[in-house]
Amino acid sequence: MAALNETIQSGFAAHYELLGSWVLKLAQPLTNEQFWSKPFPFGNSFGHLILHLTGNLNYYIGAEMAGTGYVRDRDREFSESARPTKDEVLKKFSEAISLVTRTARAQSETNWSLPYTAMREEAAGNRFNILLRCATHLHHHVGQMTYLQFELLRK
Repeated sequence: MAALNETIQSGFAAHYELLGSWVLKLAQPLTNEQFWSKPFPFGNSFGHLILHLTGNLNYYIGAEMAGTGYVRDRDREFSESARPTKDEVLKKFSEAISLVTRTARAQSETNWSLPYTAMREEAAGNRFNILLRCATHLHHHVGQMTYLQFELLRK
């Protein structure tokens, strides 16, 4: 079982690192103005999506698994008007990815099946499931950011 636990730990950590690197690569060519602009009347800006992902990871993994005490303001993730710099937002996102990878690597064989519930994830069931759900959520938004980057750079 130790080998399976190490496989799960390293698999999750590597996947989050990969997805995090994709986000940073997609954001790199955008100016601060492009980062916060919405090229479509629907949806979100690139920056707001990263605020959302940072909040998601800091809450579901940080606060609820790692016990960081993070308090989430989900609505503000989509409506933040202060617009911090792209570098500030990306730094906090990278810190959230690091927190998730450390937390995944810290799980023991018995931790994966520990009961897990949180606001808006009442049916997650266990720690394995929430790490999987957050990874698929992140991957979903990477797809949106890919399209946003394409649209923002073609103008």
